[in-house]
Amino acid sequence: MTERSESDSRKLLRRLRDSLALQGKGQDRLDRITHLIADSMRTEVCSIYLFRDSDTLELCATEGLKKEAVHQTRMKLGEGLVGRVARTATPVNTADAPAEKGFRYMPETGEEIYSSFLGVPIQRVGERLGVLVVQSKTARQFSDDEVYALEVVAMVVAEMTELGAFLGDGDAMTALHKQPKLFRGATGQEGAAEGHVWLHEPRVVVTNPVADDPLTEIDRIREAVGQLRVSIDDLLSAESLDKEQRQVLDAYRMFANSRGWLKRMEEDIARGLSAEAAVEKEQSAARARMEQVPDAYLRERLNDLDDLSNRLLRILTGQGSDTGATLPDDPILVARNIGPAELLEYGRKLKGVVLEEGSVGSHAAIVARALAIPLVIHAERIQGEALNGDHILVDGDTGLVHLRPDDTVARSFRDKMAMQAKAQERYASLRTLPAQSKCGTTTRLLMNAGLMADLPSIESSGAEGVGLFRTELQFLVRNQMPKRDELAKLYARVMDAAKGRPVAFRTLDIGSDKVLPYMKPQDEPNPAMGWRAIRVGLDKRGVLRMQLQALIRAAAGRSLKVMFPFISEYSEFAAAREELLRQRDREAALGRVVPAELRIGAMLETPSLAFAPRAFFDQADFISVGGNDLKQFFFAADRENERVRKRYDTLNLSFLGFLEQIVARCDESGTALSYCGEDAGRPVEALCFAALGVRTLSMRPASIGPVKALLRQVDLREARAVIESARRQGAETARPALMEWLATLPE
Repeated sequence: MTERSESDSRKLLRRLRDSLALQGKGQDRLDRITHLIADSMRTEVCSIYLFRDSDTLELCATEGLKKEAVHQTRMKLGEGLVGRVARTATPVNTADAPAEKGFRYMPETGEEIYSSFLGVPIQRVGERLGVLVVQSKTARQFSDDEVYALEVVAMVVAEMTELGAFLGDGDAMTALHKQPKLFRGATGQEGAAEGHVWLHEPRVVVTNPVADDPLTEIDRIREAVGQLRVSIDDLLSAESLDKEQRQVLDAYRMFANSRGWLKRMEEDIARGLSAEAAVEKEQSAARARMEQVPDAYLRERLNDLDDLSNRLLRILTGQGSDTGATLPDDPILVARNIGPAELLEYGRKLKGVVLEEGSVGSHAAIVARALAIPLVIHAERIQGEALNGDHILVDGDTGLVHLRPDDTVARSFRDKMAMQAKAQERYASLRTLPAQSKCGTTTRLLMNAGLMADLPSIESSGAEGVGLFRTELQFLVRNQMPKRDELAKLYARVMDAAKGRPVAFRTLDIGSDKVLPYMKPQDEPNPAMGWRAIRVGLDKRGVLRMQLQALIRAAAGRSLKVMFPFISEYSEFAAAREELLRQRDREAALGRVVPAELRIGAMLETPSLAFAPRAFFDQADFISVGGNDLKQFFFAADRENERVRKRYDTLNLSFLGFLEQIVARCDESGTALSYCGEDAGRPVEALCFAALGVRTLSMRPASIGPVKALLRQVDLREARAVIESARRQGAETARPALMEWLATLPE
């Protein structure tokens, strides 16, 4: 890189900055930019293409092409050379554009006379904004210096976009952080909420993308990187770090000490960028690479670099996590991802949560369900668009998020919430009534819980008890194993809050998607079918014994219900049951009060257990069908995989037939049976389970009212007949027939 090219680059950036500082409409500024770039790079053409939506690019300004094509020429992502740059986030540099693969001729632009083409992405921290293009008549390949210079200019254009430099009329770039935005995600937890954005990690805003003094900026970046290295070394010196945390910080230190990383940023500064803009340019490049890398390990390392860049930006700008903003009265948390402990710190203050990542079985989803707040996952790029205080609507039922909604959308959303609230009022009137169907059959409705904060819902929802208390949450939200006495006190408080109602405690269900922070993750190709739940408990007897002792002490002479998760064969249940009885006898021998009644059950989550020997069904005091896991194994559809998890219907007649076999085996042995899972809280599914003979259902508290309301207005014998009729007709699922029948019932 020559001194002359450095000087020319800095000169262009200063001219751009000065031009953008002038008063005028957004379109005028865009036009000035294209003129300045074409003049500086000695090309006949400079054009700016911007995204009008996530898939469509539009020619928004040009120097050299026909002016009438501005705001008329559009192309889809990946279409033509411009679309290719946008899709791949990498430059296209060719001396003969018409001969290039994927070239698209646009006659309205008059570009047929230009042979050379150089296009670079306009992007900011992974957010694609558009494409910057220069063209010339002379057939020539642009030099590496010229490509690099145009990338630096594109970076400044992106930063100016962030600062709103192109606002002012309808034909210029869309105002970032001003317009309504719809994000299509996936349901993590049902429910609807209206509120205002609270960013878990507030974005860093770069207000000075162009710098006049490169030497000063290089000193700033070196000093900031030095501080970053020291901070990482300090973290690594902590004695409390486990092996996995140390590995993450070692990766951080490797990147922070990378000479190539610092050298690239210094080169960007030499071109005229400020230290902050240079960091963001490298961060954007890392994000772009991240999207192209198929290898999960390499993606994770690029994620490390992304996080490291954010740390460096906060050092440079002084914009820490505490920005001085105050939590709104109706906060909707927006984050890329969040751990269970952090989410619990917010607690019930939150009205909803929106994540860019996450999964239906993630720790955050588990806690969101426990807190009964709507959660939308996979809302891509919302963190880059949302600002603290933005008006936001979260529809957990459909996975939709409306950011800065217009009045029409907001009114419709409020109407939906009002209807739901009205329905809840109607359900409240049923709270003390039994879920007795017209045929005289009564179904027990229990609630799922995992936190002390859930327990007041027993009274308000009308639940007859707790069908599943998830004990793993107390393990997941800590940095070290909880002590036995702590757990005993917690379990005792749970029983106290239940006021004599039954509580089924599920022993530690970890592994798969639930990995303890202080437990070494297992490198398993299919963790859902791997070392998890009771398999961990039987292998790590010390942890299982400690938890069983805590449960026995918590009961303090009361009745105790314990169920073991993920039992796949009779021997596993027999071993776990024997361990519990052994611990009860041990506690009695030590002179401690033992439970007056001990009921021991299992969760049926694998198809194999339905075919266990009769001895299993005779020995189990109760069996709870874990519907979420059972369904994924029955249909071979990973419930963490959004492509397949909704592909198969719970009311598929093959699955219902399998449930009937389980009901029949439990009836034969006199074993109490319940269904626990998301589907138990869906009224039509709950009706179907009850019609098949399942007499106990366990669900989230908010679902008890709707399920009870439907069960009280139907005859289960008629529902069973509808299912049988659908089966005889060769239907794949009973849902259409049931919905048609329900539509004929009187209100």
